[in-house]
Amino acid sequence: MNHPPAETTVTTGSLRVADATLHYEIRGEGPLVALVGAPMDAASFAPLADLLATDHTVLTTDPRGINRSVQDDPERDSTPQLRADDLALLLEHLDRGPATVFGSSGGAVTALALAVAHPERVHTVIAHEPPLNHVLDDPAARDAAVEDIIATYASGDVGGAWVRFLVNANIPLSPDGESGGESGGGPEEEPAERDPQQVADERFWFLHEMRETTRWRPDVTALRDGPVRVVVGVGRDSAGQFCDLTSAALATALGTEPTVFPGGHIAFADDPEGFAPRLREVLNGS
Repeated sequence: MNHPPAETTVTTGSLRVADATLHYEIRGEGPLVALVGAPMDAASFAPLADLLATDHTVLTTDPRGINRSVQDDPERDSTPQLRADDLALLLEHLDRGPATVFGSSGGAVTALALAVAHPERVHTVIAHEPPLNHVLDDPAARDAAVEDIIATYASGDVGGAWVRFLVNANIPLSPDGESGGESGGGPEEEPAERDPQQVADERFWFLHEMRETTRWRPDVTALRDGPVRVVVGVGRDSAGQFCDLTSAALATALGTEPTVFPGGHIAFADDPEGFAPRLREVLNGS
């Protein structure tokens, strides 16, 4: 198993784009790999990035509207297309050649949008559990469920919104009643105990990111026939969950099979040392 050096040098930077300032971090030397999430930020990928930085240049970033990547209009919706454009500009800014992009959840949707819109910037996309309503047979019902989640959150019922989110995702609550959700929230947490940035990121995700991400419709022809290698990833422990279904449906549409990774939806953050060897295999084409 590859282990990070005792100290991994992290270079932080910011890139001004048309309507936002994007925070990014760079580690290591070697072939360029970008690790992207939505709503997860660069900090969520840091342990995995440290492991890969032994022989890769690793880019991590906060997606627009989240944490240190600030939009001029904080109420603007974050679409996969906007995030893909941001990522393309970051990759151009780094000027390290076409990248491999590992995206998880909403970041997987970003990566797929990048492959469609900016194929010159990426040679491989690993889309780990993209939450795509419109690759399933019941998109209208799925869209309605997302609207119910958003409306519940907007009403002030944060716990209820999390419960609805988990039901829609078919992810069970943990025994202590917490969600283990991507933005770190949970239905039983008291708002006074939570970090203000975490609360702000959660709000942005519910109100300005979830709808556009789940409604994005992949251009299957462009993904299947284009120059970018597209790998659809799924967690071994995600069987029966919403993102297991969407990953399988997308892979079928592309004429491939899902590539199995250890763990569940956020295994790359929960167990990066267990996740990294499999990711390395996929990076190497196996």
